[in-house]
Amino acid sequence: MKRSILARLASMAGAFTLALLATSATAAGYPGNPIRIVVPFAAGGTSDLVTRILAQAMGTELKVAVIVDNRPGAGGNIGSELVARAAPDGYTLLMGTVATHGINASLYKTMPFDPVKDFAPVSLVASTPSVLEVNPSLPVKSVAELIAYAKAHPGKLYFGSAGNGSSHHLAGELFDSMAGVKMTHVPYRGTAAAVTDTMGGQVQVIFDTLPSAMPFVKSGQLRPLAVTSAQRDPALPDLPTLAEAGLPGYEVGSWYGLLAPAGTPPEIVEKVSKLVAQLVRRPDIQQKLQAQGATAVGSTPAAFATHIASEIKKWGPVVQASGARVD
Repeated sequence: MKRSILARLASMAGAFTLALLATSATAAGYPGNPIRIVVPFAAGGTSDLVTRILAQAMGTELKVAVIVDNRPGAGGNIGSELVARAAPDGYTLLMGTVATHGINASLYKTMPFDPVKDFAPVSLVASTPSVLEVNPSLPVKSVAELIAYAKAHPGKLYFGSAGNGSSHHLAGELFDSMAGVKMTHVPYRGTAAAVTDTMGGQVQVIFDTLPSAMPFVKSGQLRPLAVTSAQRDPALPDLPTLAEAGLPGYEVGSWYGLLAPAGTPPEIVEKVSKLVAQLVRRPDIQQKLQAQGATAVGSTPAAFATHIASEIKKWGPVVQASGARVD
């Protein structure tokens, strides 16, 4: 009996050792095939452009093709589910965002994937702040004046967004909550229509991503009051953050991070994470990202996992308070 048990234990130990060796060998030979990075949004957006900058640099460094595969739909859920169900071998990755791995878990009644359990975080790649802007005819020139105006005219200030549950909708809801005011949300089908109506005066306030906002800020068609990031942005160095302007702790930004399917060998995750960190430190990559209004980040898998958890926790109450819901 003892010999039988010992034999089984020896067999299990041998199998475990072989599995470890196989994993190490897989990691050592990775990548031996083209890598696909799924972007869960349409081509041309910031997430797509950031991914293409990274993919080109990764392909050159790894000497394999790194293909960008746009799979838009359902607020990013379609492309994200595709990666969640892919083989965990490091050859299918996802460029996740604040929507797919921060907001959607609270926004959608049912989710086709678990943003935490179904993925192995690799690295944050870049972030993009938003800008709080108003129509120039609105008699406010600072965040403090906007808050005072909103308090004096409850419900009569209208802010536009790309749609219910969009990051910019929730940025406005978070502003209302922290400032103790109530603006009226007007959802549009896309950012362009919301920006057009803000310039036209149909709505007075908008939160827009920096790359989209810059042309209208420069032309004077919209008046910027603050950026939503934790630090001032180099593109608008004289513009305060919302935290500086009277809402301590306010921080909202679009972010883009690489994820692998859960179960991907840790050695592969670590290898890709270190490569991303190395690439985003390069001045040429930083310049390309800055041209898109994005700031290079780079992080460890553990730090990215912590970031995702904090984003889900942050946006849950905001989504609930907003009443936004997608069935």
